[in-house]
Amino acid sequence: MEKLLTFILLGLVFVSRAESRDYKSFKEQIPYSAINCRKHIAYLTDFGGKGDGVASNTAAFKAAVANLSKVASDGGALLVVPPGKWLTGSFGLASHFTLYIHQKAVILASQEESDYPLIDPLPSYGSGREAPGKRFSSLIVGTNLTDVVVTGGNGTIDGQGEIWWKKFKAKKLKHTRPYLIEILHSTNLQISDLTLTNSPSWHIHPTYCSNVILERLTILAPVDVPNTDGINPDSCTDTRIRDSYVVSGDDCIAVKSGWDHYGISYAKPTQRLSIRAFTCISPKSALIALGSEMSGGISDVRAEGLRALNSESGIRIKTGVGRGGYVKDIYIRDAEMDTMKYVFWMNGDYGGHPDPGFDPKALPEITNINYRDMVAKNVKIVGALSGIKGDAFTNICISNVTAALENKEKKKEKKGGFLFGEEKGKKLPWNCTDVGGVSSKVTPKAGPELVEKEVDCAFPTDTLAIDKVKLNQCFVNV
Repeated sequence: MEKLLTFILLGLVFVSRAESRDYKSFKEQIPYSAINCRKHIAYLTDFGGKGDGVASNTAAFKAAVANLSKVASDGGALLVVPPGKWLTGSFGLASHFTLYIHQKAVILASQEESDYPLIDPLPSYGSGREAPGKRFSSLIVGTNLTDVVVTGGNGTIDGQGEIWWKKFKAKKLKHTRPYLIEILHSTNLQISDLTLTNSPSWHIHPTYCSNVILERLTILAPVDVPNTDGINPDSCTDTRIRDSYVVSGDDCIAVKSGWDHYGISYAKPTQRLSIRAFTCISPKSALIALGSEMSGGISDVRAEGLRALNSESGIRIKTGVGRGGYVKDIYIRDAEMDTMKYVFWMNGDYGGHPDPGFDPKALPEITNINYRDMVAKNVKIVGALSGIKGDAFTNICISNVTAALENKEKKKEKKGGFLFGEEKGKKLPWNCTDVGGVSSKVTPKAGPELVEKEVDCAFPTDTLAIDKVKLNQCFVNV
């Protein structure tokens, strides 16, 4: 635990009166200034909000969004969450809308199940991820929106997930746990300059979205709580993740696109995903995971400037029989890793299905996977790459990678006046089956399945459109 804390330190370098308000005059009525924000501005307190950490603000949030949405098409609307602790259940956002959480503000997620309405499973999943049927709505939600910003002066959204974690571990929940933020079928979504902590389950889940920017985020969850993923882009096109730091009990970034036959039928891939300057601590999971729900396909993922500390794996591909879909055209470079179980991990036997209706003949295509320019130390296994018999993972390229294996303890005992040494837990640095490709300048040397060849693995030279989009920064002085 002391070592993990050291890693973490290193990584962290009522309402009715509002109906008659004249929103156009808010800038003159309230004692703060907003720069580069929206035309129409309001405080949560204008709608009866109380920041004492005790009173529920669900009605206040809903009223604020409903009223501001009426004028949002005229220059946009901004809702400021001022200093305080603002307890709330699930609430939605609007188009042309900014939710701004002040540096000294904390949105506290209610711990009451009744504050999270039950909603249908995602059509590309066909089931709740943790339980069949309906699922709990997320804390902050939105559907069919455009131009949505959730930001702040590093304000906090606290999921208060402990009660949910205990119920989940005790198998007392009948439905899938809520996430902190889930935005569906939307475009031009930006989430930045926030701290998100202790989600009941996943923290950020953009789904069926396009033009998504996630930047300067700190996401913190206990490392022993499953499914507390950091950022999960799901069936999204043109997504950018930048300058963020995640401590999690599950994958720091999990790239998804639907589950088995539901994802195959829905056929909405995740594509053109750009990741840079990202740090992860996840002792039980991955820096970046591709899958396991990848049945709609995942392609053109570009990641660089990565750091992983005390994590189970660096880059992981998770799939299996029945998934279908594809993971292809993956380009990852410039990664540093310290204290890892695996650097590279691929599973063709990752189980779990939404229902018995999956097609066992639906096999995934895993091809054109490129890893280059990486350094790792204190590693147990460099590569555990397992494809599917009869459906090998192909065109894997790994170049310019150096991994230093952990120092093995030696058990010594005295026999007949002599000391005998025996390595404990000795494992091969590479274990590859049903995979094919090439390797170059890799230490320790890769297995024979990755033929040694002088090559620099590919990384695209063009710039994705999402990388050219400007972050909509908003500055509010309260």
